[in-house]
Amino acid sequence: MTYTHDTFLSPFTWRYGSDDMRRIWSEAHKRRTWRRIWVALAAAQQQAGLVSAEQVDDLRAHADDIDIDRAHEIEAEIHHDLMAEVRTFAEQSPIGGGVIHLGATSMDIEDNAEALRIRQSLDLILTRLRDLLRTLAEQIEREADHVCMAFTHVQPAEPTTIGYRLAMYAQDLLADYQDLTRIRAELRGKGFKGAVGTSASYAELLAGTGMTPAQMEAHIMQALDLEPFLIATQTYTRRQDWAVLSALSGIGLTVYKLAFDLRLLQSPPVGEWSEPFGTHQVGSSAMPFKRNPINAENIDSLARHLASLPHTAWDNAAHNLLERTLDDSANRRVILPEAFFITEEILRRAQRIIAGLRINENAIQRNLSIYGTFAATERVLMNAARAGGNRQELHEVIRQHSLNAWEALNQGQPNPLIDALCGDEHINSQLPAERIRELMQAELYVGDAPERARALASLIREVIG
Repeated sequence: MTYTHDTFLSPFTWRYGSDDMRRIWSEAHKRRTWRRIWVALAAAQQQAGLVSAEQVDDLRAHADDIDIDRAHEIEAEIHHDLMAEVRTFAEQSPIGGGVIHLGATSMDIEDNAEALRIRQSLDLILTRLRDLLRTLAEQIEREADHVCMAFTHVQPAEPTTIGYRLAMYAQDLLADYQDLTRIRAELRGKGFKGAVGTSASYAELLAGTGMTPAQMEAHIMQALDLEPFLIATQTYTRRQDWAVLSALSGIGLTVYKLAFDLRLLQSPPVGEWSEPFGTHQVGSSAMPFKRNPINAENIDSLARHLASLPHTAWDNAAHNLLERTLDDSANRRVILPEAFFITEEILRRAQRIIAGLRINENAIQRNLSIYGTFAATERVLMNAARAGGNRQELHEVIRQHSLNAWEALNQGQPNPLIDALCGDEHINSQLPAERIRELMQAELYVGDAPERARALASLIREVIG
C-alpha cells in the first residue's frame, strides 16, 4: 500500500503532532512490539522446557524484519491482522516460526502492546508538559510584579499581575501533570491470561513442566517491564483507556482556557497580550493588516475534539459486555492515537505562545488608567470606613460618583472620578484629599499576588525537578 497526497490522509499523518509520536503509533512500531512480546512469550516457555533456545534465538534474530506488504497480502486472504503478522513472522523464522503465539489469544499480544504504546506516549506527553511548566515558571517569576487589570464577567474588575494570571494556568497544568504521572505509574497490561482471562490454555500447556501460568506471566511481564492487571477477561479493563483519555482531556481543558483568554487579550480593544507573529506570517488572505491568534485558535479547535474522545472510551468500557465484545476495536484505532497527537500538538503550541508571549505595556497602562481608578475605590471605601465613616453611606456616595464617571467616559470626557472623590465632603470628613489620591493608585492594589505567584513557580520546580 502506497499513500500520497493524492488520497485522503489524516491531518495527524503530517500536520499535527511530532514524528516521535507518529513513530509510536505507526504500524511498523506496533508490529515490532507484537514481535517483542512473542519473543518474550517464547523465552518464558523455553524456561518451562516447551521451546528450545535455538527457536527463541531465531525469533529474536527476525524480530525487526517487519514486512507489512507481505502481512497485508496474507490479511487479505484470512481477514485477521494479528494472525497475518504471525504467519509473516513464521515465514521469516524457519527454526522458531512454529512456536510463535503458543497458547496465546490475540489480546494477550495486542493489549500488552497497546499498554506499552500508551506508556511510551505518556512519557512523551510528560516531557512536553515539563517543558511548558518550566517556561511558565520562568514567565511567572519575570512578570510576578507586572500589574494589569483583571476581568470578571469579561468586565474590568480589580488589578492583578501578569505573573499571577499565568500562575492560574500553571496551577491547573501542574495538577494535570500530577494526574498524568499517577496514571502512568498505575498503567497495567493485560498479562497472559488467555481467551477469557482464566489462563486455562496456559495451564494445559504448562502441565507437568513445573511452571504455573502465573509464573510464566511474571517472566514475560518482567521482560516487558510492565505490570499486569490481577484480573482481566479477554482484554484489560477498558476503564484504563477512559482514565488515560480523561487525563489527556484535562490537559486540553487547561490549555484551552489559556488559549481562549489569550484570544480575548489579543483583541485590540484590550490589546495587552499577543502570541508570536512571524515576520513573513500572513494573518488573512483578504485583510493584509490582520494578526490573528492562529496558534491559540488551533489549540481551542483541537482541544474541543479532544474533549469528545473520553466519551467514546466511556462507551467502550461500559459496553464491553461480559468477557469481551469487539465493538471497541475499530474506534480504539482512532481515539487512542488521536488523543495523544492532539495533546502533544496543543502543548507544543502553548509552549510556543508562552515562550514568545508579547506583552503590550502601552495597552496595559491604558486599561489601568481607564479602569483601575474604579477598582481603587474599594481601597478608599475600606480606609474611610476604618477611619470611622458609615460603610453603607460611603458605599452609596462612591457608587454615585463612579456611575457619573462612567458616563463621562462614555461621552469621551476625561475621567473625573479622583477629583470627585477628593472633593466630596462625606469622604473628606474621614480622609484628606492627599490620602485619597494615594489610595486611588490602582497599581498598588494587588495584595499578595506577586508572592503567591512566585511560590507557585517554586512549587513547579520542586514537583517536576
